[in-house]
Amino acid sequence: MKFEVHLPCNQLLPYVKHLIISENENSVAYKVLPDTALVIGFQYRGKLSYIDNGRETLLATSGITGLRDSYRIFNNTAGIGSVLVVFRENGAARFIRAPLHELFDESLSLDHFFDRSTLSEIEEQLALAADDKARIKLIEGFLIDQLNDRQPDILIAHALEHIHASKGTIRINELATLLNTSASPLEKRFRQEVGASPKKFSMIVRAQNVLAAMDNGKQHYSEYLSSYYDQAHFIKDFKKFASITPEQYLKTLK
Repeated sequence: MKFEVHLPCNQLLPYVKHLIISENENSVAYKVLPDTALVIGFQYRGKLSYIDNGRETLLATSGITGLRDSYRIFNNTAGIGSVLVVFRENGAARFIRAPLHELFDESLSLDHFFDRSTLSEIEEQLALAADDKARIKLIEGFLIDQLNDRQPDILIAHALEHIHASKGTIRINELATLLNTSASPLEKRFRQEVGASPKKFSMIVRAQNVLAAMDNGKQHYSEYLSSYYDQAHFIKDFKKFASITPEQYLKTLK
């Protein structure tokens, strides 16, 4: 199995967190937890699908997965090879003109956003590429060609900073007050720039911090309970995010 992380070129660094070369000689089903960044994937060998309520859906050779607030099970065929583009939280809007919130909970073909002939060419070149360096260069070239002139939303950049600083526990009205705006326009701009509402995004950040607290101290996650209505609500949200209860997760750490 190969899972190698590569930093993007300087031109893409403000928008792309990293690129990943992922290969697996075996057919494997695996769980992916929600993250705060959209991901584009190109399969240069093999096929990828996801399983939802027992139903398997085959993904396109070139596709994009939006933000999610629940885990998803993916399944790859034997011998798969992929290049993954992990965007910065407000980076995908520099390449995709469609409203990003429409991608929430979706895994869609890139045909919805880019020209098919361009995608066919890059898919063919990836399949014929001699090595990982050549594959990374091909994807970087594709992304540079797709860069649009939409300027980053500074207000939303500050909103992201506040959400992370609070570890996802900040209330949206409080966030709007800090940014000298009101909740409604903040939510609209945030959804377009990031791909989810501030509330949904904060829930993902909060859940990630709960897991990190458990990983680091196992029992030091009680501070997050105050941001939930009650413990039952916390357990329900945790299970939706991670597929198991907090108690079950702690047992896996022992």
